[in-house]
Amino acid sequence: MKKSFQIGGAFVGLVVGGGFASGQEIMQFFTGFGLYGIVGAIVAAFGFAFLGANIAQLGYELQTTSHKEVVYHIAGRFFGSILDILITFFLFGILVAMFAGAASTFQQMLGIDPYLGSLFMVVITVFTLMLNVKSIINVIAVATPYLLAIMLVIAIYSILTMDLSFVEQNILAQHQRTAAPNWVMGAILYVSYNIASSVAMLTVIGSAAASRRSAGMGGIVGGVMLGVLILLINVAMFVKIDVVSGTDMPVLEIAKTIHPIVGILMAIALLGMIYNTAVGLFYSFIVRFISPKDPSYKPAVILIGAIGFMASFIGFTTLVGKVYSIMGYLGFAIIIAIITARINNR
Repeated sequence: MKKSFQIGGAFVGLVVGGGFASGQEIMQFFTGFGLYGIVGAIVAAFGFAFLGANIAQLGYELQTTSHKEVVYHIAGRFFGSILDILITFFLFGILVAMFAGAASTFQQMLGIDPYLGSLFMVVITVFTLMLNVKSIINVIAVATPYLLAIMLVIAIYSILTMDLSFVEQNILAQHQRTAAPNWVMGAILYVSYNIASSVAMLTVIGSAAASRRSAGMGGIVGGVMLGVLILLINVAMFVKIDVVSGTDMPVLEIAKTIHPIVGILMAIALLGMIYNTAVGLFYSFIVRFISPKDPSYKPAVILIGAIGFMASFIGFTTLVGKVYSIMGYLGFAIIIAIITARINNR
């Protein structure tokens, strides 16, 4: 069971990057739809649990070191090659978004030049990729309990100190920028794009499980924890919509209103989750092309890190709204392929 929680924690770490932990993703895919966003969060939790379990089990069965084998297995040679190309492309796109998220966090919380914030995240991510895969999985899993705890505190505070009625909050929430046309599509897109971005590393994590059952349970545990986090962040922002409206890092804004120390703790949590996701995405991207045992692996990591740093100044909110929502449609294809493969197997 301990291994299942480790897998679940790593799954959460892959998904909960800068956009998630900061609240920017939750704002655009859930909170912006008002009270319906809460129902969307519950739908998303079920989606994450089901798909997480299936992908982790596929990873265990195939004992793969890259997403390539999994997508070829579930989608066939032709469609698998298309999914492979698209997943690889978007892995890099979201990696850049993580570096941009670090820049925004350093600037908003500490007043540090965003170039330095992005550079810091690039450097520690590159350094971590020099470790072996088991160490990388452990690193990704470690920050999840910390984030759950601090988000619980922020959500309770937000509810106890809300200034507006639910009707007023609902009206204000629906004036926020959204990345989907309605709450149903928002929940489905959110699950699908996160699955598309995490499928690569989740298969590697599943392959390291002690058994097929342990891999599946890890996916379910991760899905439930993700659902709880979505609900906590969504509720916190909904009841404080007058405070967070228009900010790049809404959860960080709430944390700062509680106490400066809480703001710092949240900034640390946020940077930790950006780091987690950046490590998972970067590793998934690089091993698609180069084995960690290859002599060119380390120079390639440094080169891709430098390119990601330069691309990170497009802007965090822009990246979340554009790259993420487009990737959601790619995730649909992966979800359909996984479900079809499972039905055929049975």
